[in-house]
Amino acid sequence: MTTSLPPLSLYIHTPWCIRKCPYCDFNSHQMKPEELPEKEYLERLLYDLEQDQAWAYERPIQSIFIGGGTPSLLSSDFYKTLLSELRNFHALANDIEITMEANPGAVEASRFIGYHEAGINRLSVGVQSFQNDKLTQLGRIHSSENAQSAINALKAAGFENFNIDLMHGLPGQSLDDALFDLQTAIELGCTHLSWYQLTIEPNTEFYSRPPQLPEEETLCDIIEAGQALIAKSGFQQYEVSAYSKPGYPSRHNLNYWQFGDYLAIGAGAHGKITQPDGQIFRYRKVRQPNHYLDTSRLSTTAAIEPIEQEDIPLEFLMNTLRLTQGFPAELFQAATGVPIESIQPKIDQAVQEGLLEINTHSQQSIIGPTIKGRIYLNELLERFLD
Repeated sequence: MTTSLPPLSLYIHTPWCIRKCPYCDFNSHQMKPEELPEKEYLERLLYDLEQDQAWAYERPIQSIFIGGGTPSLLSSDFYKTLLSELRNFHALANDIEITMEANPGAVEASRFIGYHEAGINRLSVGVQSFQNDKLTQLGRIHSSENAQSAINALKAAGFENFNIDLMHGLPGQSLDDALFDLQTAIELGCTHLSWYQLTIEPNTEFYSRPPQLPEEETLCDIIEAGQALIAKSGFQQYEVSAYSKPGYPSRHNLNYWQFGDYLAIGAGAHGKITQPDGQIFRYRKVRQPNHYLDTSRLSTTAAIEPIEQEDIPLEFLMNTLRLTQGFPAELFQAATGVPIESIQPKIDQAVQEGLLEINTHSQQSIIGPTIKGRIYLNELLERFLD
């Protein structure tokens, strides 16, 4: 099998937080800011970059996402050095998008200037709600006032492209509460919204002691009215929980959903790589920060797992069908090495069931979910299991 190599991104994980939120199942660990091993972590990330550079196969990195945990706990000098040294291992696209997550309660406004000078050109601010009672319930360490001040500060520092993370379906949340959060974010001038429902995940405090969440009818009202407000405000939905102003979708996230490749460095980071012979594998780094920092380990990689050939088409669809516009038909074979004719009968069946639609754009056939298909995405994907 032969396949063209997809675009390449880089994910950088920061595994520390000041406090673990009760809903969070990410690889994050509590630590006081003054105790962070910045120097040691930087050295290990650079070691990671050197170890993984062969997997780039001479492709430039198109986007970088620095996630966590709380990346804004680390200094601007940390990122200046990291991003400068990165160029010793990888070519970077001239118009590269570099995003960093920032929590309003774990960043000083003055740091935004340093982050911008380091080369970070997009921020994703973890607000979750602009109501203090909801923030308390979520275990957040910032207030609504902190969040609004941080957003004003990042704009003053020169960030024109930024995302606000918001949750809905919060404990005791009404329709008016949810719309207030959205309206506040919109008025603050963000170019991108991540608006997603609070879910109760295993291995979290909320899983052990579940809060009282809104009834299904209220959730449906929130989603319907919220999406109407977002659309009215000039945002376009391009993925299940992602909305952007025209020209501002997250290029990094688009690469995920279009089944692109991504290198991964940092404790617990996950990556995906396509090899020149068409084989695709996923890999993950050592999860525990103290194990990751152990320099006696010759490799920071905990596991490498190939995607079986017969599973690649479904993996592709699990990603691309999250996009509201779907995917160009020609991308299927380019990304999987499998002719789209192999799944055409299943596509036709899903079209007949009103789950998929095929449109023509710029002389390309675009295959995407209908509104019904987005609502019943799991059922749609089941059509391609056999």
